[in-house]
Amino acid sequence: MTLILDLPRELEVELVSEAKTQGLSPTEYVLFLLGQRVQRKQSMPANGAELVAYWEREGVIGMRSDITDSQVYARELRANAEHRHKD
Repeated sequence: MTLILDLPRELEVELVSEAKTQGLSPTEYVLFLLGQRVQRKQSMPANGAELVAYWEREGVIGMRSDITDSQVYARELRANAEHRHKD
Protein backbone atom coordinates (compact mmCIF):
# COMPACT_ATOMS: atom_id res chain seq x y z
CA MET A 1 0.00 0.00 0.00
CA THR A 2 1.28 3.44 -0.84
CA LEU A 3 0.37 6.29 1.46
CA ILE A 4 1.29 9.90 0.81
CA LEU A 5 1.36 12.23 3.82
CA ASP A 6 1.63 15.99 3.93
CA LEU A 7 3.53 16.47 7.20
CA PRO A 8 4.04 19.81 8.91
CA ARG A 9 7.65 20.95 8.49
CA GLU A 10 8.49 20.56 12.21
CA LEU A 11 7.23 16.98 12.25
CA GLU A 12 9.14 16.15 9.09
CA VAL A 13 12.39 17.49 10.56
CA GLU A 14 11.84 15.52 13.76
CA LEU A 15 10.99 12.34 11.84
CA VAL A 16 14.06 12.57 9.61
CA SER A 17 16.31 13.34 12.57
CA GLU A 18 15.02 10.44 14.66
CA ALA A 19 15.22 8.06 11.69
CA LYS A 20 18.89 9.02 11.24
CA THR A 21 19.52 8.46 14.93
CA GLN A 22 18.08 4.95 14.57
CA GLY A 23 20.04 4.28 11.38
CA LEU A 24 16.87 3.99 9.29
CA SER A 25 15.37 5.81 6.37
CA PRO A 26 12.29 7.90 7.20
CA THR A 27 10.08 5.28 5.53
CA GLU A 28 11.66 2.43 7.49
CA TYR A 29 11.32 4.41 10.71
CA VAL A 30 7.61 5.10 10.14
CA LEU A 31 7.05 1.39 9.42
CA PHE A 32 8.95 0.54 12.60
CA LEU A 33 6.79 2.90 14.68
CA LEU A 34 3.55 1.59 13.20
CA GLY A 35 4.68 -1.99 13.77
CA GLN A 36 5.42 -1.25 17.42
CA ARG A 37 2.00 0.31 17.89
CA VAL A 38 0.23 -2.70 16.39
CA GLN A 39 2.30 -5.08 18.51
CA ARG A 40 1.55 -3.14 21.73
CA LYS A 41 -2.15 -3.01 20.92
CA GLN A 42 -2.28 -6.77 20.37
CA SER A 43 -0.40 -7.51 23.58
CA MET A 44 -2.44 -5.28 25.90
CA PRO A 45 -3.73 -7.08 28.99
CA ALA A 46 -7.35 -8.15 28.58
CA ASN A 47 -8.15 -8.76 32.25
CA GLY A 48 -6.82 -8.23 35.76
CA ALA A 49 -4.72 -11.39 35.84
CA GLU A 50 -2.97 -10.46 32.59
CA LEU A 51 -2.39 -6.93 33.90
CA VAL A 52 -0.77 -8.23 37.09
CA ALA A 53 1.37 -10.64 35.04
CA TYR A 54 2.42 -7.72 32.81
CA TRP A 55 3.34 -5.57 35.83
CA GLU A 56 5.38 -8.44 37.27
CA ARG A 57 7.25 -8.91 33.96
CA GLU A 58 7.98 -5.18 33.79
CA GLY A 59 9.21 -5.06 37.38
CA VAL A 60 6.52 -2.69 38.61
CA ILE A 61 5.30 -5.00 41.35
CA GLY A 62 7.81 -5.10 44.15
CA MET A 63 9.89 -2.17 42.91
CA ARG A 64 9.32 -0.24 46.14
CA SER A 65 10.87 -2.61 48.66
CA ASP A 66 10.87 0.24 51.19
CA ILE A 67 7.06 -0.02 51.42
CA THR A 68 6.37 -2.95 53.71
CA ASP A 69 2.64 -2.31 54.25
CA SER A 70 0.85 -0.81 51.26
CA GLN A 71 -2.31 -0.01 53.23
CA VAL A 72 -0.42 1.99 55.85
CA TYR A 73 1.55 3.75 53.10
CA ALA A 74 -1.66 4.65 51.24
CA ARG A 75 -3.18 6.09 54.44
CA GLU A 76 -0.03 8.17 55.03
CA LEU A 77 -0.14 9.51 51.46
CA ARG A 78 -3.79 10.43 51.84
CA ALA A 79 -3.22 12.14 55.19
CA ASN A 80 -0.28 14.13 53.78
CA ALA A 81 -2.35 15.22 50.80
CA GLU A 82 -5.26 16.28 53.01
CA HIS A 83 -3.02 18.41 55.20
CA ARG A 84 -0.94 19.97 52.45
CA HIS A 85 -0.62 23.73 52.68
CA LYS A 86 -1.00 25.81 49.55
CA ASP A 87 1.52 28.63 49.25
